[in-house]
Amino acid sequence: MYHIVFAVAAVTIIGAVCAFMLVVASKVMAVKTDEREQVILDILPGLNCGVCGFAGCAGYASALLSGAKTNLCIPGGVAVSGKISATLGVDYMDVNLMITVVHCSGECTARHDKMEYAGIKTCAAAKQLFGGQSACVYGCIGYGDCVSACPNGAVRIINGIALINASVCTGCGLCIKVCPNGVITAEIDTIRILVGCSNLEKGAKVRKVCERGCIACNRCGRECPAGAITIMDNLPVIDYGICEGCEHCTEICPVDCIQRISTLVDN
Repeated sequence: MYHIVFAVAAVTIIGAVCAFMLVVASKVMAVKTDEREQVILDILPGLNCGVCGFAGCAGYASALLSGAKTNLCIPGGVAVSGKISATLGVDYMDVNLMITVVHCSGECTARHDKMEYAGIKTCAAAKQLFGGQSACVYGCIGYGDCVSACPNGAVRIINGIALINASVCTGCGLCIKVCPNGVITAEIDTIRILVGCSNLEKGAKVRKVCERGCIACNRCGRECPAGAITIMDNLPVIDYGICEGCEHCTEICPVDCIQRISTLVDN
């Protein structure tokens, strides 16, 4: 009996000592937190998209307390930037609004198929099986991974390609991350002309797979009044710092793959 009581007492004392040590350690080693971090976290939209360059909203909220710019939350826009600035007591920083676009004009009627795809109807799965049904392995696969990823319902598949409702899109970039062919990009909202093709092949090969694909004829480059267009990797590259927005390139493109932004988004 004596041995049992001694054992119980010993365990109790050891437990009490350990508990006391843990309490002391929690007080001594505690990391002080800034109450503003939770306030900022509540202000942020909570999409955890990472477009700000940090690991989700929590990472951005923490970075803001260390001096990160207050205008990096593109989905939150000017409203979130203003609230964060007020919370931190710093000057307001304007947000560079972005527009999300699809660099593909290969609708069902324009592109050619190389096979009948009967696998899982996701772009990621189709990409693993010879690049999908379309003969063009660079364009929009069209099974809507971007549609599923968009938290705002801004993306739809129309005639086999993704179209983005610019009035609903917040620029979170989640659709960009899930596109296996990288045909969705975010551009500065001020641009109005875009190349609607991502095929890097030469013109003859492009014509075999898509009637709307860029054939790298360079007519746009030769006739651009501002000299804003050059051909790189068989695709036109527009220097928006020089581009005057005259839209001459959209009028002379023989395959109609250089288009006004308004025709590449679903409004």
